[in-house]
Order: sequence, then C-alpha cells, then structure tokens
Amino acid sequence: MAYIFMDESGDLGFDFLKKKTSKFFIVSFLFISDEAKKKKVEKIIKKVFAGFSKKEVKFHHGTLHAFKETQKVRTFILGHLSQIPVSVMAIRLNKTNVHTSLRDEMHILYNYVTNILIDRILKKKILPRDRKIHLIASQRETNKFLNVNFKAYLEKQAKNKHEINIEVEITPFFKEKCLQVIDFVSWSLFRYKERGDNFYRKQIDNLIIDENDLFP
Repeated sequence: MAYIFMDESGDLGFDFLKKKTSKFFIVSFLFISDEAKKKKVEKIIKKVFAGFSKKEVKFHHGTLHAFKETQKVRTFILGHLSQIPVSVMAIRLNKTNVHTSLRDEMHILYNYVTNILIDRILKKKILPRDRKIHLIASQRETNKFLNVNFKAYLEKQAKNKHEINIEVEITPFFKEKCLQVIDFVSWSLFRYKERGDNFYRKQIDNLIIDENDLFP
C-alpha cells in the first residue's frame, strides 16, 4: 500500500485586521510509496522521544507539534526525513487574492486541491497506480479542510475519472506518527511563505516536487 499524509498551516479567516490572521493557507502532502519507508518515517518520532528526559516525555503526551518544539527537535526531524526517499508537495493559497464571492465557498478550494493532487500523482508518477493509496489526515483538520464532501469527492474522482484507488481516512493526530512528521514539513513551508524564513524549508528542499499556487 502507498500513503499520502496531509497537513495544513495557516488559517481560513479573511479578517486581515486581526493580527493572527495569516496571509497564506498551505496544504502539504507527504507521499510514501510503501510500508518500509513509512516505518522509517515513524522511527524519526520514536528517536526524538528516545532522547527526551522523563519530564519531557510526560510533557509531550506522546505527540510532537512543530510550533511548540525547539530548533534542535525541528532540525532533527527535518534532517532525518530528508534522507528518506519520500516526496513532498504543497498547495498554497494567497488569501488576499481570493475574490469576496469565493470566501464563503470553500468547496471550490476543496475541488481545486483534489484535482491538483490527482494530476500530480499521474503526471509525476509519485505513487504506483496499481496499488491502493491511503490518504490520511488529522482529525483536527475536519472542520477546516477535510470534510465529508471532500472525502467523497476525492475518492469518486480518483476512481471514476482516473482509475486510481484512493481511500481517505481521518484519524486522531496522536495515533499516527507520520502525521506528526508532515506537521513539521507543513509548518516549515508555511513559515517560509508567510515570513520569508527559509531556515527550515531548505533542509527538505530535496524532497519537494511541487509547490502550486492558488490565486497567486
């Protein structure tokens, strides 16, 4: 089985007078072609916890979040990921250029992302077409991006139009270590786009196969 792990960074708010409203919204995908590579990615998180003190382990409650971690942990995770033959893709939304009429029509964004994802899988031959593809997203994204309609649309488009078998699953963040890894990737790509800070992104530059802009 092949895998796609999905994470998002930024927010979908459009009140730019608020300090916490981001200019960009980024959806990141981590493509893993087989189970062996998936286990290597999972081991990165295990290695981080192995190096923690008992107090640090207790504080983290079994999960790692990029925005909470130290530079040491971030560079460890991204550096080790860069040595595994996996691929990363990002779809970037410049919210300031989204027409007012579309700001309450987020299903349009869902459809854009779906079609771009399938297009890249086919054109770039990221994952094998003859195997089932398991797309996994964190449960915390349910109300923001990956809703029931998107799940149904993606599975239908993949099967009926492109003859690809994609199964979408929403699972709690703490249950899937690869979701924690893609969180660091997505955070790094967002930090670069939102703040111009390339320190973390450049560590995984060799893995990035595509960064596609919506409403550039």
